[in-house]
Amino acid sequence: MNTGNFRKMRALVALMAVGVLSGCVADRAQEADPLEDVNRVFYNINDSLDRHFIKPVAQSYSNVVPKGVRSGVTNFFDNVGYLNVILNDILQGKIVQALQDTARVALNTTVGIGGLYDAATPSGFPKHDEDTGQTLGAWGFGEGMYLVLPLRGPNSLRDAPDLATSAVLNPLFYVSSMAITFPVGALSAINHRANLLEATRIRDEAALDPYSFTREAYRQNRVFKIYDGNPPTQALDEDYYEEGETGVLKVY
Repeated sequence: MNTGNFRKMRALVALMAVGVLSGCVADRAQEADPLEDVNRVFYNINDSLDRHFIKPVAQSYSNVVPKGVRSGVTNFFDNVGYLNVILNDILQGKIVQALQDTARVALNTTVGIGGLYDAATPSGFPKHDEDTGQTLGAWGFGEGMYLVLPLRGPNSLRDAPDLATSAVLNPLFYVSSMAITFPVGALSAINHRANLLEATRIRDEAALDPYSFTREAYRQNRVFKIYDGNPPTQALDEDYYEEGETGVLKVY
């Protein structure tokens, strides 16, 4: 076979391989996202609300409010919702971590002036991130269907129950006055969106399909959280991950 024909054959094989791989990726995504048509509708609604209202407000908030003040707001809402973390520490059998997180809340609530200042981290009590979805994952429950919830965004059948547990374990849930709960809830949402401005900018610039990018980033992030950032290769879903030549786990 001459050089020209060899190159043509190699290019043809490469194209066939890409086609097969693309089909596998599509099949795996479809298995995880059987409600994709409905999810995309909710994604587009959320995205439209974000682009026309929430994001501009968050950008203005970020431009006007000093970074130190925004950090204090973030610390406050993290601290007031931390009982959910402690409960899931216990449910996952992380008793030492639960004790550390209890000390963290106590320290930040007192020395940290209601959680506005993170006094616990410099004192040796780092922040942890545990929730009901991670607990169910640690117990062996599969992720179930991928979901896009109105006004909430990416979620899954396994992670959705955390919406309830995180709410009832948050002291602000029991404040009945709308004069307090509405502005506090609005501040929480705007501050949270402001914290995501850079991440969503990178997504919008890098992704050909922001919906698929967001879905796969969410699913990968959830797996890493369940295994506390160090998922063992043998425990990963082989239909979802493969290990590349560099040892980096690639998500489909």
